[in-house]
Amino acid sequence: MDETQRFITDNKQRFLDELLELLRIPSVSADPAYNQDVLNTAEKVAEFLNAAGADNVEVCETSGYPVVYGEKIIDPSLPTVLVYGHYDVQPADPMELWESGPFDPVIKKTEIHPEGAIFARGAADDKGQFFMHVKAFEAMNKSGELPCNIKFMIEGEEEVGSSSLGEFVRNNKEKLKNDIILISDTEIISNDQPSISVGLRGLSYVEVEVKGADLDMHSGVYGGAVPNPINVLSRMIAKLHDDDGRITIPGFYDEVEDLSAEDRAEMAKIPFDLEGYKKSIGIADIQGEKGYSTIERASIRPTLDVNGIWGGYTGKGAKTVIASHAYAKISMRLVPNQDPEKITQLFADYFPTLAPSSVEVIVKPHHGGHGYVLPTSDQGFQAAKKAMTHTFGKEALATRGGGSIPIVALFEKELGSKSVLMGFGLNSDVIHSPNENFGLFNFYKGIETIPYFFQYYTEG
Repeated sequence: MDETQRFITDNKQRFLDELLELLRIPSVSADPAYNQDVLNTAEKVAEFLNAAGADNVEVCETSGYPVVYGEKIIDPSLPTVLVYGHYDVQPADPMELWESGPFDPVIKKTEIHPEGAIFARGAADDKGQFFMHVKAFEAMNKSGELPCNIKFMIEGEEEVGSSSLGEFVRNNKEKLKNDIILISDTEIISNDQPSISVGLRGLSYVEVEVKGADLDMHSGVYGGAVPNPINVLSRMIAKLHDDDGRITIPGFYDEVEDLSAEDRAEMAKIPFDLEGYKKSIGIADIQGEKGYSTIERASIRPTLDVNGIWGGYTGKGAKTVIASHAYAKISMRLVPNQDPEKITQLFADYFPTLAPSSVEVIVKPHHGGHGYVLPTSDQGFQAAKKAMTHTFGKEALATRGGGSIPIVALFEKELGSKSVLMGFGLNSDVIHSPNENFGLFNFYKGIETIPYFFQYYTEG
């Protein structure tokens, strides 16, 4: 990979400039106002794949946003790696908390990234990370060192549940046929300690509504005599956890696997700076399920969190009303063996029982997905471990991630392929939040490392 690495070194600034160009397009899949921007991003991704030397590049229509596909088949007898990523991003709200424009990327030096980090929505999740693969492929291809076949599948709906991807995969099994799937949408322990995520949590996402009177009521005339949906919803949410931080939904833990003492002991070996963790996100102390460490709470245990809550008057000044409706969005992160449809139904059955008879409760399911575990004995994991150990100069560890990539389980079911989660982000990248960022070290280290994965995987 000497020529490949020289190509990367010679083109670092161009690679960065092209990523910044991609980050300037506000591809927010959740908001219809950005519809054209999402479509423009798909076209831009296709343009970059073509320029990198991919063949048969297509912007494939789906029932939602398109999937961008490209390939380079150098020898059908060689292994084929399918690279998955997503070009859509989370909404940038709340806008006032951004120190610079979410779609006006800037590079700033930080304590964690003294060489600089890119601040923009999508910098780490996932434009910066999937773009590493495009550039690594370009380097291998232009240097004549691509050791096996490669396919790209970059979608535009990951942040809204990949609702169209399942149908696309089922309808294109031959096109997507592969030996292993490579994904960079996760993180490493630190820039000094590489790691590979071998587990993801699943997801169940719901929206709830509590309905009171037919219209907003005067809080002086009716206060104390009629139900206040906001008050009721707040009490209901509070009852979803007990004093030990456990979720109170009956049957919620039935399929949760308790890791062995040996497995937990291995997890405890993972370097973790609690004070640094708290400082990096500006909190005074941690909390969570009793009996588990912070790393365990954020990876091998299921969770339930309110992602948004609203109702009544929230404008400037005062308006003394009792709102007629109150709403919340709630996500449950699930561990392997928990079925998202079952968990969603358990929630829908239980949540209304927490309300008094004076209100009506509506539960609206959104999207979900299964958890995933990759055995460390898998050839793909071993190739990723060798690649990261090679470029970082330190042995890569196996970790479990707390996030969800719902389509990973779908890939295994439909394509029969394992997925290797070789991400290069950090937990300080604050993805989904204001001031999302991605270190230049991480961006370039990813581009340098990915070719070695191809080399080691091809060698078997």
